[in-house]
Amino acid sequence: MYFKWKDEYATGIETIDAQHKQLLEIGARIFILAELDDGYDHYDEIMEVLGELKDYTQYHFGYEEQLMETNGYERYENQKFQHFFVIKKIEKFQSSDIDDRQKETIIGLAEFISDWIINHILKEDMQYREFFISRGIK
Repeated sequence: MYFKWKDEYATGIETIDAQHKQLLEIGARIFILAELDDGYDHYDEIMEVLGELKDYTQYHFGYEEQLMETNGYERYENQKFQHFFVIKKIEKFQSSDIDDRQKETIIGLAEFISDWIINHILKEDMQYREFFISRGIK
């Protein structure tokens, strides 16, 4: 199943790993909505999970960026740019015509979030792992 925590995602930084797990849980709820084929209107649930995804993503990014900036992480600006892109993409989903295109929207969101979360954790976040751990951040 998509959005399931794997040990390979662990950065070794407890707070960040817990936040990544929460993002995966939100992703799992998006995936469940994407799999539904029951003919019912799920607009309210889609909007709720989109709002939660945006809010939690902003919280998580803010936490990471504060750690990066405070500790002088050299890839801070790159990470900040990538974070900005994701928030804008989520906002684009929120502003799309979801009511008439629920299935298409939620499938697109599930695909985007799945690719982004996993790739970002494995490629970008693993780059700061040793940096933070060397500064005593666990």
